[in-house]
Amino acid sequence: MTTKTKQAFSLNELMCVIASRQLHNKEIVFAGYGLPLVATYLAQCTHAPELVFITETGNVRSTPPFSLPRAVDDLTLSANSDMATGLPEVTAMLVRGEINVGFLGGAQIDRFGNLNSTVIGSYKNPRVRLMGSGGANDIATFAQRTIIILDQTRPGRFVERVDYNTSPGYLTGPGEREKAGFPENTGPSCVVTNKGVYKFDDHSKEMYLASYHPGVTIEEIKELVSWDLKIAEDVHETPMPTEEELELLRVKIDPNRFYI
Repeated sequence: MTTKTKQAFSLNELMCVIASRQLHNKEIVFAGYGLPLVATYLAQCTHAPELVFITETGNVRSTPPFSLPRAVDDLTLSANSDMATGLPEVTAMLVRGEINVGFLGGAQIDRFGNLNSTVIGSYKNPRVRLMGSGGANDIATFAQRTIIILDQTRPGRFVERVDYNTSPGYLTGPGEREKAGFPENTGPSCVVTNKGVYKFDDHSKEMYLASYHPGVTIEEIKELVSWDLKIAEDVHETPMPTEEELELLRVKIDPNRFYI
């Protein structure tokens, strides 16, 4: 039985908990490192014990290891997996539509969930050049749905239109993914930040605020968004982590607080 939280928690812990609750049992999840990894392990330890976790390096059915991996080639992932393949095999699974959920991040996001992790400013003469796509475009294109985790502590991240579309969301609105040849019924489903949780309207495909975190106001969130952000009619405060979830994060999954 879970109990309500009686102790303080960090926003990173809350973000991990929110992301983990978006995952369902028996789903195949492609997650990278950082908070997505922690969120996936938390789901496996709670409500989704049969979730299949696949890493970008090709480890299949990775389970929470005795030591949290700290790099993409950490051998603890292989030691706790059913199979160790490689990135081409994982990418092939994406293209075949076998991945239920993919995690994404970026430097900018716009109202339709498009992500930029390439440049800030002009592509030919950028103010900042970023790390680029990696496998993010493949995830955004082919995963059945994506969960986006972003930092939202300063303006310039939630923009009307991204400076460069590295990882496609709903492009310019409803039906545009299908016109571009993307698989049907794919795209972003949820955005988790350190300010709130966002979802996407089924018809307009535009992002809206679903919940705000404890201690954060809607006005504060809107100041960090460059367009007229829609607010859900039933917008509410984000549910807090349970004692069980916090104990798992702090004692079993990330006791050294390397990620959280």
